[in-house]
Amino acid sequence: MRPQVVAHRGASHEQAEHTLGAYTAALDAGAEALECDVRLTADGHLVCVHDRDLRRTASTRGIVSTMNLADLDDLDFASWKNPWADLDDEAPEVDASLGKVLTLRSLLETVRDYDHRVELAIETKHPVRYGGLVERRLVETLADFGWAGADSPARVMSFSWSALQRVERLAPELDVVMLIEKAHHWPMLRRVIGEDWKVGPGVEELREHPGLARRLVASKRDLHVWTVNNAADLELCLELGASAVISDRPAYMLELLGGSEDTATGV
Repeated sequence: MRPQVVAHRGASHEQAEHTLGAYTAALDAGAEALECDVRLTADGHLVCVHDRDLRRTASTRGIVSTMNLADLDDLDFASWKNPWADLDDEAPEVDASLGKVLTLRSLLETVRDYDHRVELAIETKHPVRYGGLVERRLVETLADFGWAGADSPARVMSFSWSALQRVERLAPELDVVMLIEKAHHWPMLRRVIGEDWKVGPGVEELREHPGLARRLVASKRDLHVWTVNNAADLELCLELGASAVISDRPAYMLELLGGSEDTATGV
């Protein structure tokens, strides 16, 4: 079966990442899963933000973990993507709410209310100020939706082995994905990760280190590859039998694969 197409931070090639606008565009394009990063605010809310500070995406030096949700809600998370939009008289009017900070709960509600099953790949960032509280709040939030068990549409990803261990203790039936940033990390990781854990290598490491690709295939684990944005990288993923491709360009990936499917692959 072909890999599941996962929208990396939404349709983030065209839209500002981690905004409702980016995720809505990904769903409209037929993405079968949505990827997001989560961080915990000072008042305990999980928000979809990649960087620890907001200089890149909201033009402020604020640190997510030191700010309350209300403070974040006052910021514009979309204008950086197209800073000249105000000068284009022919640009369509955009709903400002689509470019506000997005809470994980709001994203889960969007997925829950969609007209067919969409999966979620949720990455926890580490090291962070609140440590293991991030995974605890994440599992609690998933449980509020009835999504902390075996049939959950959500899976949890991290570069932190300890973080995924926490998830496994809190919600043993949730799927977890051990992200791999460097090829030389795999020999150590393969000895300590759970038997059922999936692995998420970066496509650049797979290209530059064919030995890593061979060893991962030999491990017979599901491969969730990031960030796959062009035809050559997609072809490599197909050759390796990847279960999921995580892409900034979900519409393009679906086009290359021949269109979306009503039923995503089992990942």
